[in-house]
Amino acid sequence: MIRLRVRSICGLLAACLFAQSAQAAAPLQVLHWWTSPSERKAANALAARAADEGIEWRDAAIPGGAGLGAGKVLKSRVLAGDAPEVAQMIGVSIAEWADLGLLLEIDNVAGAANWNGALFPTIQTLITHRKHVVAAPVGIHRVNTLFYNRALFAQLRIAPPQSWADFEAAAQKLKAAGVMPLAFSSEAWQVATLFENLVLAESGPEFYRQLFVKRDPAAAADQRTADALQRLRTIKGWSGGAVDERSWPDVARQFARREAAMMIMGDWAKPELRDQGMVLDEDFACAAAPGTGKYHLYSVDSFTMFAGDYRYMPAQEKMARLLVSMPVQLEYNQLKGSVPVRRDADPARMDSCARASWTAFAQGAAVQAPSLVHRMATDEASRDAIIAEIHRYFLDDRTTPAEAQRRLGVLFRLFNLRSQGAFGAQDTDRRR
Repeated sequence: MIRLRVRSICGLLAACLFAQSAQAAAPLQVLHWWTSPSERKAANALAARAADEGIEWRDAAIPGGAGLGAGKVLKSRVLAGDAPEVAQMIGVSIAEWADLGLLLEIDNVAGAANWNGALFPTIQTLITHRKHVVAAPVGIHRVNTLFYNRALFAQLRIAPPQSWADFEAAAQKLKAAGVMPLAFSSEAWQVATLFENLVLAESGPEFYRQLFVKRDPAAAADQRTADALQRLRTIKGWSGGAVDERSWPDVARQFARREAAMMIMGDWAKPELRDQGMVLDEDFACAAAPGTGKYHLYSVDSFTMFAGDYRYMPAQEKMARLLVSMPVQLEYNQLKGSVPVRRDADPARMDSCARASWTAFAQGAAVQAPSLVHRMATDEASRDAIIAEIHRYFLDDRTTPAEAQRRLGVLFRLFNLRSQGAFGAQDTDRRR
């Protein structure tokens, strides 16, 4: 009888262990927007590390720059009751989804791995909602990155531009030599990315936040905003005609083909250039966008875990732990062009571009500016409306900076009225 009981207990234990193992190895569908060749390498590296931990990464990649397409697909899937187990999410979007009670709280994972001590304070704040950790951060991108062709600059004796005056002077020299100064696109989010760089250069992080985080009508009417708008139009004029709409990998390829001497783009373009055969610090180099040398215009990639089906929770928690671990941080960010979210990372193991980014971000909130375009500064509806106005101004040369400022001011007043409504207090807390 005792033997039978022991066997029964052993059988139950084995069944429990098997069930736990099956849960831990449950496949996780991962929705993200990393679809360029270099981005795919970074995603594949994460999938391989997950497989090493017994997690099956079921890829659900949605094309579209800045995650525009992925955001729409995620909303439609959640509404249809078909949420992925894991989803790439950035910035204010994390709080918006957490407000709905749809994200898994991963406090146990964060506590066991001491994320509070290991992560930069800005990152810890970003992934925390109402005192609960709801996202696993993977990398920090520097959006205010200037790429320049070293050979062309040496040939024409041009120094990397550090100010707007330097930038204009370099552009004039390049144009006189028959070289396109800047590779860029008329795609809406790319135009807005260029504009937010110009705002930061003109004003610094404090005014930048007043304009894009607080959405202050007075900031929209400010001369610094007018100057940034005028400079955006000046840059458009460097193209000598209409600016084509092209994806950011196409812009990077234009730069790699030496069809343009410079490119202002997030550092996600660095591995794309590497795949085109360009060597950092030989064929091209990185610098901060002109006028932003002291600042870090940032975007942070994170993954959230959707709650509801607890069969997946062990695997989701294991995935979260894995993403923030130091070995994965180093491998992934080298492939992605970003830098680790951990303040205990070793900058000596980073390339020159990454080291400059990580060191600047480490200076703290006073030098950091959250990217509007990449959902770090404001809610998605406000972001989309602001980008649309900037794009409208860029495309229509008849629109004056003053008119664009007036339209932005009207938008900001509408945003403020909305925030004073039924959800006003909640929106205000979210922006702090």
